[in-house]
Amino acid sequence: MNIALNREATADKSREATRKTNGQFETLDAAFSDAVRELAEKSVDQTREAYDRAKDSLEATVDTMARSFDALGQGAAALNRKVIEIAQENVSSGFDLAKSLATARTLAEMVELRATYWRKQFSALAAQAEEVHALSTKVAADMAAPIKAHVTRSIEQLAGANIAVHAEPDSKSK
Repeated sequence: MNIALNREATADKSREATRKTNGQFETLDAAFSDAVRELAEKSVDQTREAYDRAKDSLEATVDTMARSFDALGQGAAALNRKVIEIAQENVSSGFDLAKSLATARTLAEMVELRATYWRKQFSALAAQAEEVHALSTKVAADMAAPIKAHVTRSIEQLAGANIAVHAEPDSKSK
């Protein structure tokens, strides 16, 4: 089955269909171009503002975490120094006991030296534990301080933005 094609008639029909279609789009283009352009510009502006706020927030958060980690690093170093100092004191105290025991003349003197050592050592251990606890508490507070300040600032900014949003309708109605 052969179909005879009239190239000229087909081309005319194709041109007519194209004109009709273009005419329809020209009507849409003229009617909606200003509104669409305005909406697009507004969307881009709002997206840019949202991006800038998110970027600023992220930068502030990264800065806060960096300061927090710096405080943690410094605190950990101070805590390590304190633990080493305590260990050195305890080892030195043990050597002092060993020297005293080596020079003791009687078993009763040895028992008395050990009893005195352990009374002092338990007191020293309690004081050392309190020092480590106080230093640990300070390290935790120093590490949390930047985060706490950041959260407080964020809440204040949100509260300020919330007040501004609620204040706008009142100012427009006046």
